Amino acid sequence: MRILLVDDEPALRQSIARSLRFEGYTVVTAPDGRAAIEAIESARPDAVVLDVMMPRLDGLGVCRWLRASGDRTPVLILTARDAVQDTVAGLDAGADDYLAKPFAYDELLARLRALLRRTAGAPGELVLEVGPVRLDPGAWQVTVDGAPVELTRTEFSLLETLMRHRGQVLTRSQLYSSVWGEDLDGMSNTLDVYVGYLRRKLEAAGSPRVVHTMRGVGYQMRGAE
Repeated sequence: MRILLVDDEPALRQSIARSLRFEGYTVVTAPDGRAAIEAIESARPDAVVLDVMMPRLDGLGVCRWLRASGDRTPVLILTARDAVQDTVAGLDAGADDYLAKPFAYDELLARLRALLRRTAGAPGELVLEVGPVRLDPGAWQVTVDGAPVELTRTEFSLLETLMRHRGQVLTRSQLYSSVWGEDLDGMSNTLDVYVGYLRRKLEAAGSPRVVHTMRGVGYQMRGAE
C-alpha cells in the first residue's frame, strides 16, 4: 500500500515515514500542500496522511481539492489544533479521520489501518489487466490466467504502478519516486533487481513478457507483441 505523507516539519515527516516503512508501507512524502497535489496526481496513493497548517496551501485546501476532483482516497488529518470546531472543519473539508498532535505512533498506525480496511474492495475499485496479468488493488491480489501469484509489498506496488500507466514509458526516477518514495536513480540498482523478481514470478506463472525495458529511460508495461 502506498501512503502519501504531507507535513512541513522535516523531523516529524522523517520520523513518521520511518515508522510507516517499518510497517511495510511504501511512503511518498511532500513538504506542503502544493507538492501534495503533485504527488497525488503522480503517485496515486492508497491513503493520505496530511498536516493542516502548512505553507503555500494548507491541509484543508488539499482536502477540498481532492474531493472536488472526485477522488475518494482516504485522508487522515494531523493537526496541533484539537478544538471541536477544528475537527468539524477538517471533516467538512473531506477528511475521513482526525488525529491531534502530539500522538502515539501506535494510534496513527491503527487509524491508518482502519481507513484502509474501510476502503479496500469498495465498489468501483479498479481492477487492472494487461494480457493474462490481473491486479486487484482492493483484494491485494495478482493472478496470471486466474492462478494467484505471491508478491511482496514492494513487488506489488511496482506492478501496480506499471499497470496503472499501461503503455506509458515510466522513467527510472518516476518509478523510484512512486514505489520507494524517493529518487534513488544513479545510486542504486534496486529498481532493476525488483523488475527481475517481478518478471520471474509472472513468467513462472505462465505470463509472456509484459514488463519491457526501455533502454536508457526506464520501463513500460504492455501486452505481448
